[in-house]
Amino acid sequence: MNTRTIEVAVGLFVAAGIAALFMLAMKVSNLATYGGDKGYVVTATFDNVGGLRVRSPVSASGVRVGQVTAIEYDSEGYQARVSMSIDPQYDKFPTDSGASIMTSGLLGEQYVGLQPGAEEDFLVAGSEIELTQSALVLEQIIGQFLYSMADD
Repeated sequence: MNTRTIEVAVGLFVAAGIAALFMLAMKVSNLATYGGDKGYVVTATFDNVGGLRVRSPVSASGVRVGQVTAIEYDSEGYQARVSMSIDPQYDKFPTDSGASIMTSGLLGEQYVGLQPGAEEDFLVAGSEIELTQSALVLEQIIGQFLYSMADD
């Protein structure tokens, strides 16, 4: 085989590897998904959002139904306000639905999990989810465990 052919093959292999790493980086960082402001925005307040980030997934029953669009601190209620964009095809979430901050995967990526309620009215743009469960903070759980062990 010609050395020129080998050099071209190695160059193509390296380029394919770089492209694969780029695609992996986009997948892990959630930059490749959800490009627009489609859907309707709902909000929820949490005592602690943990490591939740903008562009984190919003899912229901394991299916991605939207993404987090903003996280702000409410200085009046002393809580974090999370805005979520829900895709328009998922417009049948009851008004008494709940939202929890959950953790998935080995890397501990956090996402918002929606639990549908039973009301006949549905969430619309600007609705607020009242029933929320904050992120579990491992340091607080360990601290409570150690404190309870010290009392015994």
